[in-house]
Amino acid sequence: MSKSLGGCMGEAWLTRDFVAAGLYKDDRSVVRDAIRALLTEKPQLRLEVAIYRYRTEDISLARAAALAGVSWERMREILLNRGVQPRLGPETEEEAWEEIRAMERITREDVG
Repeated sequence: MSKSLGGCMGEAWLTRDFVAAGLYKDDRSVVRDAIRALLTEKPQLRLEVAIYRYRTEDISLARAAALAGVSWERMREILLNRGVQPRLGPETEEEAWEEIRAMERITREDVG
């Protein structure tokens, strides 16, 4: 499905136009590159999206920091300044065991 990318002076660019011109292999590549350019031009958006995802999804503080392009410590500070309490570590013993099992699986996959 082709997506419309708003253009200058009322022009609408469709992702399929970029694909048809041989510039990208598919619509998804066009959108990915457009978002990358947007985040380069407006780095504050990276931070805002990282905060949003931290609040609404189950991503770690480290993942949010990576998305925002800041250190773990800086992300923690930003969250606190925004009134968001950082989630640090598992909340229950069962969650801790789930994390351990997940890490063991990852380690086995990396070795195997």
